[in-house]
Order: sequence, then structure tokens, then C-alpha cells
Amino acid sequence: MTWLVPLLVLVPLLGAAVALGLLRHRKLQRAITVAVLAVAVAVAATLMVLVDQHGTIVVQVGGWQAPYGISLVVDRLSALLLTVSASVLLLVLLFSIGQDLAPDDEDAPVTIFYPTYLVLAAGVLDAFMAGDLFNLYVAFEMLLVASYVLITLGGSEQRVRAGTTYIITSLIASALFLASIGLVYGATGTVNIAQISERVAGLPDHVQLLLHTMLLIAFGIKAAVFPLAFWLPDSYPTAPAPVTAVFAGLLTKVGIYAIIRLETIIFPRPQLNTVLLVVAVLTMIVGVLGAVSQTDVKRLLSFTLISHIGFMVMGVGLGSVVGTAAAVFYTVHHIVVQTTLFLVSGVMERVGGTTSTRSLGGLLKAAPLLAALYLVPAFNLGGIPPFSGFIGKLGLFRAAAEDGSPMAWVTVGAGVVTSLLTLYALMRVWDAAFWRPKPAAEAAAPHVSTAEPQAHLRSPEPAPLTVSEETGEAYHPGGSTTVTDAPHASSASRPATGQTAAVGEAPERPQLPRMLVAVTTVAVLGSVALTVVAGPLYGYATRAAESLESPDRYVQAVLGGTDE
Repeated sequence: MTWLVPLLVLVPLLGAAVALGLLRHRKLQRAITVAVLAVAVAVAATLMVLVDQHGTIVVQVGGWQAPYGISLVVDRLSALLLTVSASVLLLVLLFSIGQDLAPDDEDAPVTIFYPTYLVLAAGVLDAFMAGDLFNLYVAFEMLLVASYVLITLGGSEQRVRAGTTYIITSLIASALFLASIGLVYGATGTVNIAQISERVAGLPDHVQLLLHTMLLIAFGIKAAVFPLAFWLPDSYPTAPAPVTAVFAGLLTKVGIYAIIRLETIIFPRPQLNTVLLVVAVLTMIVGVLGAVSQTDVKRLLSFTLISHIGFMVMGVGLGSVVGTAAAVFYTVHHIVVQTTLFLVSGVMERVGGTTSTRSLGGLLKAAPLLAALYLVPAFNLGGIPPFSGFIGKLGLFRAAAEDGSPMAWVTVGAGVVTSLLTLYALMRVWDAAFWRPKPAAEAAAPHVSTAEPQAHLRSPEPAPLTVSEETGEAYHPGGSTTVTDAPHASSASRPATGQTAAVGEAPERPQLPRMLVAVTTVAVLGSVALTVVAGPLYGYATRAAESLESPDRYVQAVLGGTDE
């Protein structure tokens, strides 16, 4: 069944080419993109079963044997992340269709959303199968090109500015990664991960430390660990909700995956484990403190994304089978739950007209289903029993207790504090957006999302809004247009009803977008399903960790047959 492996890259790339030629046929574009990702989910799930039963699958592209050719390697870790990633990509795609991310304007830049999304999918899936550092670099560049297009969809000033920050940071990381590849090749004579693992032990300690550190920094930027995560909170919240969701769920996990490979296969010695634990603690604490200080839901979630990357780095830094298994389980948990929360925030923005907790309110009464959809993944991310977040953190704390070092216990303390503050930050959003009544002034005039202010709705010197006592409409003194009549206002920045309640009147219950709610509900159920299947999933993660902690299996599979 080795022929299945290349399909995970070839099919999305071919689908992107076909979708690019169908820019004037959006329905066909959508159908092709959905079909391609559905095939990817089926192939990845099949590989996950085959790898668990029969061992690592290796494909030498073009028939060139390793280390001279390109190796695509699917072991238990790769297969698990491929399955979860393909499923998330498909789910977010369906959400984007429901949100009508690509409107009926053929000249709009978002007509390239579908082919670009498939290129992004190909990059993510290729990264999880790369058997050599240069192929991993190529996958990173595919991600970079596609993500820059997606993050600047719409071409607003703030999105372009955020995209510029993102692209510059990513280019720096790519340049550092490419330089590291050159040094690795100069020191070992190969870029094949399996062969590097064999040869790196013969290098002087200071050379190993230099190569190890450079690769770790490059991957750390991709993973958004402290202090290399400065770019993320300003980049992700400006993008459309589906783009933000897939970025938050998957792109940083590609960096985490690379770090796991680096620490278990390429440099299995505990050379920088203490450094990783220190980085994990700082990432947790700094990230969650940033989350607590936010009043915008998307920015708050972006900071929680950073803080919970620290839990995965903690598991890797412990350098044990138990720690790595917990890190793998927590990575899967975080992909699903963080994506779900960003999808929920997209629905909140659609219904409430903003993601600012200062302007939201009354959503519990107006949209009780949305309130439930937010609360479940919020509890899960906060680590409330019996959800998968609690199970993953419990596994990490157990691994730290088995390690028993002072630094391991410090990470436990940081993890507990981070969990409590995460729950506090998310419950503040619940209180502001769902529990408390909507402020009267806000009910009178819907607001544009604070995550992306619309410059064309602002005059050079805007006058304060005044509420008409006769009509209840908000207007600018001097005869300027009302907010609700402003031209080119984004539908995603207005309440779903499109109506404004008069001051003192009970607002009409909004009509929730059916497809958005349906997809978000599936995502929430998927996050709950992680708890239901936590036993088998944790067992799979443990078997993956056992293989990772025995690099000889990986080396034998790539260079000399199968590992089992």
C-alpha cells in the first residue's frame, strides 16, 4: 500500500491546479476542494491503521534509494497527525463555504482561496511525511507562500500589515533553517534524517550543539515558543475566521512536530532538555498572562495558543517515553480544541458583529446553542475533568513526577497556573459575551469587529455617535450616514439579523447561520470524542513515543527495510 503515501501530496497539488483553472466556476472549485480533502482524510486514516499494524511505511520517490533520493516516511506519529490534520482541513473548508469566504465577485482576490487552501494542505501533509531536512524545508516554503496569501485575503491595511510581519518572521526562520541544513550537510554529508541520526554521534560535542541549537531556533519560530512568538498575536486575529482557525490548529503544530523529530531522531541525547523545560515554562506563563489582559476574543485565543504550546514543549523536554506520549496526545487535543474555539469565535463575530468583549453581551439569551458550543471547548482547553485537556495535562504531570528533577516540578507548577488562568480568561469571555446583558449603546448600533477595523468606515476626524430618540438609529451629527447604511460594510462584521434594535427594546433573536453552526457543532462533538476515545488514542500515542525513543527503528525503516 505504499502507493497511498504520495497521494497525500500529489492529490492536493493537482486539485489546486484544477481549481486555479476554474476561477470563474466557484461551485466546481468548492466541489473539487471538498473531494480532494475527503480523499486525503480517507488515505490518512487508512495509513494510520496500516502503520499501527505493520510498521513504518517508506516511499523512495522516483525509485532512488535513500539517502540519495527523496524519502517519504509514515510512522505512527506521522500517520496520527496526518489523519487529524486532514480532518481539520476538511472541517474548516466546510466552515469557509458556509461563511461564503469567496463571494460572488469574480474580481475579488478571494477567488484564489480554494487553490491556495489546497497548496496549504499539501504543505502541511508533506511536512508530516518528510524524511529529509530539505524536503521539510520545501514543505515549510509551501506553507509560507500559501499562508501569506490567505492571511491577507481582502487586502485591508491591517491584514497586509499583519501579513508583512508574518512573512518577514517566516523568511527569517526559513533562512535560518536553510543555513542549518547547509551546516548539517557540511558536517555529516547528508540531509536524510535517518542517516544524520547515524552520523551525528561522531561529531564533536560543540558542533552537535551548534547544529542542534540552530535547528531548534528555526523550528521554535515556527512553533511560536517564547521568546520567538511575538509575531503570532498580531498576525492571526486579522485573518478571516476559517483562516485563523486552520492556522491556529495546524501551522504551529508543524513546528512542534519538527521539534519532536529533532529531539528524538536527529539528536536523541538529552543535550538541550533543560533548555526546553525552561522555554516551556516561559511560554506557558507569558502566553497566558497575555491572554488574561485581552478584551478581544481572537487575540485572547491567540495568546492561549502560545501558552499551550508550552505544554507540548514540556513533554518533549522531559525526554522520556511517558513525556513524549503525553506531548503527542496533547498535540492532537490542541489541534482539535483550538481550531474549534476559533470557529466558535467566527460564529460569535457573525452574530454579535464584533469579537470585542466590551461590545458583546446577551448572547446566552439570544443564541443559547452558541453559548453551549463555546462552553464545551473552553472547559476542555482549561483542563476541566473529564475532558481530553485534563487527560493530556495529567499525563504530562505524571511524566514530570517520574522525572523528579527540580526543573520538572517547576514545569508542573507552571502548568497548573497556566490551566487556572486559561480557564479564568475563557470564563471572562463567557461572562462578558454570553452572561451579561448587551450594553444599551451597543444594542443601538452594531460595531465593526475590533479584530480588524474597517478604515473606510472612519472619517479623518470622526464625530461621536448620537442615538435618535425618534428612530433609535445611531448617526453622526451633521447628516452623515448611519453605521448600518455605511457602504461596503462586511457581512462578517454585522449581526446575523442585519437589523438594529431600538434603545430600550429587547433585541430580536438572531438567525444563526445554519451551515456555520452545523460545522462548528461537528467540531465541538469532535473535541468531545477525544475524551470518549482517550484510552485507545493515548495507547496509540504511547506506541508512537516508544518508536520515537528507539531511533534505530526509524533508521532501519528508511535505510534498511521495515522497523517491525
